[in-house]
Amino acid sequence: MGHSQTEKKSNHERIVRTAARRLREKGLETVAIADVMKEVGLTVGGFYKHFGSRDDLVVEALQAAVGPWEHPLKQAASGGGPSPSLAGLIDDYLSEKHRDRPGSGCTIGALAGDVARSNKRVRALATERIRSALDLIGGLLPDKGQETATKKAALIYSALVGALALSRAVSDESLSNEILESTRELLKSQLSS
Repeated sequence: MGHSQTEKKSNHERIVRTAARRLREKGLETVAIADVMKEVGLTVGGFYKHFGSRDDLVVEALQAAVGPWEHPLKQAASGGGPSPSLAGLIDDYLSEKHRDRPGSGCTIGALAGDVARSNKRVRALATERIRSALDLIGGLLPDKGQETATKKAALIYSALVGALALSRAVSDESLSNEILESTRELLKSQLSS
């Protein structure tokens, strides 16, 4: 790869990373190409050397967005750490850190409402992410049969995403913390039942 191809690849990755963060922070419709390109130090005209359209950037950015569960799972899969427990994942997901940093958090938790009103490509990508999360949760549940695990995984994931969204929506910090803490406690108490 020549210098210009290496630089183009690096710029492309920076654009995607920046867009992924901004989308989770500000929503699907409010992120402008000009703002993303300015943040990475490139011109708007240069955008079209990397993407055919804004929709192409959105899809690629959402594919690249890595939430709080992906890091420990990738480390465990590569032998670089222990396999995470569901209780630990619940703690991480429903933490103040995750709530306060949507740009580095769960894509679905940050954008579920936007995705529901989005195009088919974005909704298909979200569907893959949600199925993956449900499979992960179901795989970490004690073996009680596939149907029970599937239903319980859907309940747990819905509670996680909903609690995170509500904790971000309220202006009262103590209520926000209560939503996170109560949901965390109730979900973890259900793991053994």
